[in-house]
Amino acid sequence: MKKIILAAIVATLSIACATTEEAPPPVSAMEKKALTGEGKEIIMEFAETLTGHVKGGMKSGGPVQTIEVCSKVAPSVAADLSEKYGVELGRTSLKLRNPDNAPDAWEKDVLLKFEARKAAGEDVKKMAYTEVVIEDGQQYFRMMKAIPTAEKPCMMCHAGKVKADIETKLGELYPNDKARGYKPGDIRGAFT
Repeated sequence: MKKIILAAIVATLSIACATTEEAPPPVSAMEKKALTGEGKEIIMEFAETLTGHVKGGMKSGGPVQTIEVCSKVAPSVAADLSEKYGVELGRTSLKLRNPDNAPDAWEKDVLLKFEARKAAGEDVKKMAYTEVVIEDGQQYFRMMKAIPTAEKPCMMCHAGKVKADIETKLGELYPNDKARGYKPGDIRGAFT
């Protein structure tokens, strides 16, 4: 008899929870670990695909050609992988080149935390952050992975001073470019 009553109470509680705007059940540690692994794989594919395009641009036309490749190819790669994996994938930064990549409030907070972690001596190459957030009653797994600024080819287009032909191309494609003044090892931005 107690089993039936308890089952009825549980069923009533389940119905009550389903009809109110309570938070969804928390994501387990195992689920978060699985999502983190999947996120890392997707970000790695994104990074490797972009790196391949950058190397191809450098070989075919040098840094000026690579700027053109980045402006056109990076958004389409993000869109293709987003569709392939059913996620929202992109890049963002505190110093934007493309205003379409502006961070939302959560991303900006994580980018600022990355900067603090770097200042405390953490290796930018290993820096990542994950969190399950609730927005409009829905749970979302969010992840960011820092993008370190490499000596080459990053500095050709992201240093404080760049060659005149690069400056001209950046001005054409990104008139409000703020993605300058980086040094090797800085946080260029993040995959999100």
